[in-house]
Amino acid sequence: MDSQALAGFQTAANRWASLLADSVTVNINVNFITLGAGILGQTSQSSSTFNYSSLRTAISSDAKSVSDATAVASLPVTSIPLYMNGTSDNPTGSGSLTPYLDNDGSANNNTVRITTANQKALGLLAANASGVDGSITFNDTFAFDFDPTDGIDADEFDFVGIATHEIGHTLGFESGVDVLDANSPGAGGPFASDQFTYVSPLDLFRFSDDATGALLGARDWSADTRAKYFSIDGGNNLITQFSTGQVHGDGRQASHWKDNLGIGILDPTAAPGDVLFISAVDTQAMDVIGWDLVAAPEPGTAVLCASAVAAAIYRRARRPAVQTGQLS
Repeated sequence: MDSQALAGFQTAANRWASLLADSVTVNINVNFITLGAGILGQTSQSSSTFNYSSLRTAISSDAKSVSDATAVASLPVTSIPLYMNGTSDNPTGSGSLTPYLDNDGSANNNTVRITTANQKALGLLAANASGVDGSITFNDTFAFDFDPTDGIDADEFDFVGIATHEIGHTLGFESGVDVLDANSPGAGGPFASDQFTYVSPLDLFRFSDDATGALLGARDWSADTRAKYFSIDGGNNLITQFSTGQVHGDGRQASHWKDNLGIGILDPTAAPGDVLFISAVDTQAMDVIGWDLVAAPEPGTAVLCASAVAAAIYRRARRPAVQTGQLS
């Protein structure tokens, strides 16, 4: 990490710090190495498990915004009904990718896995705990532009934007569906449903069109190609789409927004020349998983965290022929 890379990373950290009001310290290790082909950056987060009731109490106690109030009202009362697939105890057949409702109140319905940074925001971990909350690695085979204030060179990638994306994962934007996706037939497994104790706070707001009738209120925790949506009111109003899985879904990790829709900083890919931004839906997701917003923007409004970028055009969806890099 040279001085311009460190300065760029600090700029990315400052973007989140300018939007999130929680008085916590998030500790991140950063470096450059050679990653897999096409991967711009990747993150590993420190996390641990809690009983669902503990998370529900913490989110309820932390609620401050209108979105928080709506989200808390929609949370399951006792355990999390999951619409899932690919498990060894799938009633339609071991390892079947046909989804089924798992609502027996056992381990995977009562356990949540929370990043330590997200725990700090929720008061589940000391605000200044010294452990490493995340490790972020950038691919040294790509050319990066470290200064977005004058635009991004057409043959380089927005380093500050990519760093902002990866920090977002450390803060808690992740889905345990990626664990299911990578450990079901075709990739691994199958394993019993109760071994998938990887439901994240963000997964509490993951739904599909199937969440009606007997499935009303079920969080869609399956890895397949059906559309999955972000909703903060129990699936009644669908805000935007998630990616659905790298192996069994749309080819992108479930811990992201849907690709090529220009949804926000947690999109799964970036193209050369793109200026990446934090959007209102990015901050709304952070809000409902336990972060407090400095000022809540109206949903659908882009938040550009550097004033000189205000005139930049987000171009990913308009340039499908450009080789993109993957973010994880």
